[in-house]
Amino acid sequence: MPYQPISEVTLGAQGKEGVSVAESTCAPKGQSATTCYKDKGLVLVDSHCHLNFPELSSRLDDVVANAASLDVGYMQTICTRMREFPDILAIAKRYDNIWCSVGVHPNNVAEEPPVTSEELIAAAKDPKVIGLGETGLDYYYEHSPRELQTSSFIEHIKASRETGLPVIVHTRSADDDTIKILQNEMRKGKFPGLIHCFSTGKELAEAAIELGMYVSISGIITFKKAVELQEIVKNLPLSSLLVETDAPYLAPMPHRGKPNEPAYTSYTAKFLAELKNIPYEEVKKVTTENFFRLFAKAQ
Repeated sequence: MPYQPISEVTLGAQGKEGVSVAESTCAPKGQSATTCYKDKGLVLVDSHCHLNFPELSSRLDDVVANAASLDVGYMQTICTRMREFPDILAIAKRYDNIWCSVGVHPNNVAEEPPVTSEELIAAAKDPKVIGLGETGLDYYYEHSPRELQTSSFIEHIKASRETGLPVIVHTRSADDDTIKILQNEMRKGKFPGLIHCFSTGKELAEAAIELGMYVSISGIITFKKAVELQEIVKNLPLSSLLVETDAPYLAPMPHRGKPNEPAYTSYTAKFLAELKNIPYEEVKKVTTENFFRLFAKAQ
């Protein structure tokens, strides 16, 4: 069924105060357990990490346990190559509190046969697949020709429009073309999505939000020299924001320069709270509600 935007999503008990926390096993049977939460507003979600990358895949149980110890109860592990999708899906199936996406990173589109919307739609039928991407445009490295990046981006959007799953957009040194593609494609038919690891100009963030998309904030915002980014994010509505790590990359302060992991989402969320001069609990509640509103399949 093609995507139909909804103006209001009923979250049930999610995010409401006074709801008891229900525990369940999030690690494999017979191994160390972490905690899943019935009240999702009590914990953070790392909306974008790469748990199949070697820095994290070799110690997954510890990564999940570390995350739980720092208020991070849920994660989405992101696909960057179709040939890696089986491993990524296996990770998501191994843990109750982890979901995954399917898609091809713009830097990788020249490495594989062009992915089609039909392929993405078929892979997305699995209950654990909640997003499409990461896709988009990367003119900084340009490891893949721009025309291939664009065509792949549009195939992901087609799949998003058909399935209702959000398109996860990577954009670097390509704001103008990213905005143009999103606006043109949205005119053809609405689709949900977000700008992941937002670190560029306010025009991109404002255009995405105007289109009904979300903006995800990473540890970059904690960097001392990220003054311009901090000022932009300070003025973005919390109702349109998610938080992420992009682990194992971009560790926030005070861990900058070290391998990142989902647990460090809490540092970004606390910095965001200080930046906006609002309680940390509010950032946890609202960004988590935003995640489950956007990635509605993750229930």
